[in-house]
Amino acid sequence: MDLFYAPLDEIKKVRKEISDPFLRAETLADIFRINTLYMIKLAGSGHIGTSFSAMDIAAWLWLEEMENPNARDSKDSDIYFSSKGHDIPGLYSILIGLEKIPFDFLHKLRRLNGLPGHPDISIPFIAANTGSLGMGISKARGMALARRLKGEKGRIYVLTGDGELQEGQIWESLHPAANGKFSEITAIVDHNKLQSDNWVKDVSDLGNIEDKFRSFGWEVERCDGHSLREFVKSLREIKEAGIKNQKPQVLIADTIKGKGVSFMEPHNFKGGGYKYHAGAPSDSDYSAAFSELSAALNKKLESFGMSALKFEKVPLPVKSAPKKPENPISAFGEELVRISEDRKDIVVLDADLAADGGILGFKKKFPERFKECGIAEQDMVSVASGLALEGMLPIIHSYSCFMPTRANEQFYNNASEKKKIIYIGTLSGLLPATPGHSHQSVRDISAVGSCPELIMVEPSSEKEARLAIRWAVEQNVASTYIRFSSVSLDLPYTLPENYDFKKGQGVLLKEGKDAAIVAYGQVMLKEAILAAEILSAKGISLAVVNLPWLNVLDREWLKDLADFKIIFTLDDHYIKGGQGEFLAAEISRTFDKPPKIFSFGVEDIPVCGWNDEVLKYHGLDSKSLAEKIEKIIL
Repeated sequence: MDLFYAPLDEIKKVRKEISDPFLRAETLADIFRINTLYMIKLAGSGHIGTSFSAMDIAAWLWLEEMENPNARDSKDSDIYFSSKGHDIPGLYSILIGLEKIPFDFLHKLRRLNGLPGHPDISIPFIAANTGSLGMGISKARGMALARRLKGEKGRIYVLTGDGELQEGQIWESLHPAANGKFSEITAIVDHNKLQSDNWVKDVSDLGNIEDKFRSFGWEVERCDGHSLREFVKSLREIKEAGIKNQKPQVLIADTIKGKGVSFMEPHNFKGGGYKYHAGAPSDSDYSAAFSELSAALNKKLESFGMSALKFEKVPLPVKSAPKKPENPISAFGEELVRISEDRKDIVVLDADLAADGGILGFKKKFPERFKECGIAEQDMVSVASGLALEGMLPIIHSYSCFMPTRANEQFYNNASEKKKIIYIGTLSGLLPATPGHSHQSVRDISAVGSCPELIMVEPSSEKEARLAIRWAVEQNVASTYIRFSSVSLDLPYTLPENYDFKKGQGVLLKEGKDAAIVAYGQVMLKEAILAAEILSAKGISLAVVNLPWLNVLDREWLKDLADFKIIFTLDDHYIKGGQGEFLAAEISRTFDKPPKIFSFGVEDIPVCGWNDEVLKYHGLDSKSLAEKIEKIIL
């Protein structure tokens, strides 16, 4: 199928020929929606809903409101950034259309050396790295403070999501901004009423947010975020009041997620999974959305006496899909339901990511024992403490990039109580790489791996996922952190038929005599097996060992590696603080004459891009691994 976008000449024509600033901004916002749709479909992932809901606001600010916006070489430029960051495809399309980013980047969303999946200051006119929620107002206050100290001027506009307001840091940031009389800060809430895939009110109702912001000392107004005349009137009134009263301001802009595409707008959405928060639309949805957007746009242009927009087209790239992919997260979820039939003490908590955590089956079958905590990881981890202190077995889920890092102190406090909790971390490791470094969890092992009373594991297959959750519930007397990759893969290995999930013990997946490589999880074990096959063709015999235990080892089992003179470790994590460092330390303590240890893993902040190109960039694809191993062995 073909994808369509508005070329730069057509955008420039609209900018030139429409003189009314409101009509120009509205029309360009519609064009930028079409280009955002194109970018996300071409990339294969992205956030359409929030990009569309925030589009009118961002387009007006960049086109008409801000003075010299985000110019890094200007002392007094206005600054704009999105705290939630999910709407970055929409902002990219604006920046491309305004020729602040080369137009060719329209085709490079979520690609290596292209546009990252969440905001990154490596891209021109991006003011802050975001995507990890709740940080924006604090960053804005830091920027304002720096400008005051340097004697510089300029306003700071920060966009937040309404689901994001559940993060505690948002509320921590409000009092200091008011106390410091930071009237140069204007926060805008993209109030589309949805977070991830459910209504905010059904997850963790925010109540009267206007009164809440006022109670923290902010000027507050509310408006229709899709009526630019109303938005601009409210924006200018609130800025004037803020300057007069020396207060920061928040403008709550009522918006619609997926604005502009009728079936993406959740008018009749009754909960249970909004489809257009993240990911790429299906082929049919893309075609229908483009048809609707382009027809409405051309009708508007016709009313101005202008000709219809001429779109460029490109073929949608064909990607190969796994034939029989393993999905350990789904297997875990199925096993959890079976276990919970008999274990009435199990309670599952989630941080607004239930669809990604394999726990929807539990939610459906045991609704009274499922609790949605919203975007509030610290709160959730401490709620788990309370449940455990009262004799329940809490199983809690969020992304690995958020839960063990944001709630690190809460993890440790829970460990000090010596009560059993099971933590489920998904989206673990380098892949998928398209969201970018804010969502690539390559430091969670080091973040909580030293926590007492906590054993960390990562299953390598559906079979091992089932064994892992059963072990955590039925055998482990302490707490468990189960780390899952969210990438479904065809696996070139199987676990032995009689495989038993024993604490601290690994299993041989491939025989070898020249050296051994120890890894965990399906992403890196697949690359290790493929690397061993490449080396085998060159006469090098490499054993591959699956060691799912990330921070505990059985030293008697470890002696099985004594015959190898060289051992390679392979982490789906930073080398620093990963399993490889832990394994090397244990080997040095166990063997009188330890083998040589060489460690592979992530060594720099992960890059964004398609999975194969990112693995290669970091030298962790099978071919790169085979080349490095060959040089060392020979």
